Amino acid sequence: MTGSPLRSLTIAVDGFGAISALLLAPSQMRACFVFAHGAGAGMTHGFMTGVAESLAAHGVATLRFQFPYMEKGSKRPDPPALAQAAVRAAVAEAARLYPDLPLIAGGKSFGGRMTSQAQSVRPLPRVAGLAFFGFPLHPAGKPSVSRAEHLDAIAVPMLFLQGTRDKLADIALLEPVVRRLGPLATLHAIDQADHGFHVPARSGRNDQAVITELTAAFAAWLDGVILARES
Repeated sequence: MTGSPLRSLTIAVDGFGAISALLLAPSQMRACFVFAHGAGAGMTHGFMTGVAESLAAHGVATLRFQFPYMEKGSKRPDPPALAQAAVRAAVAEAARLYPDLPLIAGGKSFGGRMTSQAQSVRPLPRVAGLAFFGFPLHPAGKPSVSRAEHLDAIAVPMLFLQGTRDKLADIALLEPVVRRLGPLATLHAIDQADHGFHVPARSGRNDQAVITELTAAFAAWLDGVILARES
């Protein structure tokens, strides 16, 4: 735990209404991360909370939010247009709250993909980079790179945090995608982690150790890529 205050917010989304959000802001902030959840669990999932708390220790505020379907209690993810509208609304709220901080957008799995799609259609205002916690490159058992085609239209730095046992992103397929994207893309592979960033017990690590590695990699990328570009 960081001891940072957690604030509950509501955000208006065009074509839907209001969605819930959570803001975790440390006293000393270097950036704000607009952090979208995955398809199967909302913003209060343990992984989302753990990452937010660990990022706070690195001086990064997080704005988590519910996609409209999750707000309604549905299990069926929103159509891309509505999901992207939710991302835009959350980014706009972060920009309003922190007009002088660099903004990073992205998320876990589905949330990261919806963020990247939104960015590829029309750049998200004031977003300096995108961070993906488990980019879902393809459905399980159906290896492909078609879901990465839109990434070529993105002109801000991208961080891919990916498990080497992720069944939704064969690392052997993701690595060439990252190389194709050139200097804008950074890949940090988590050894033996699956799509949920769980590792086998025999690895000698637990979920918290993985979160610590994930957020340290995020902080290093923030310092070496995002803040370095803005200085």
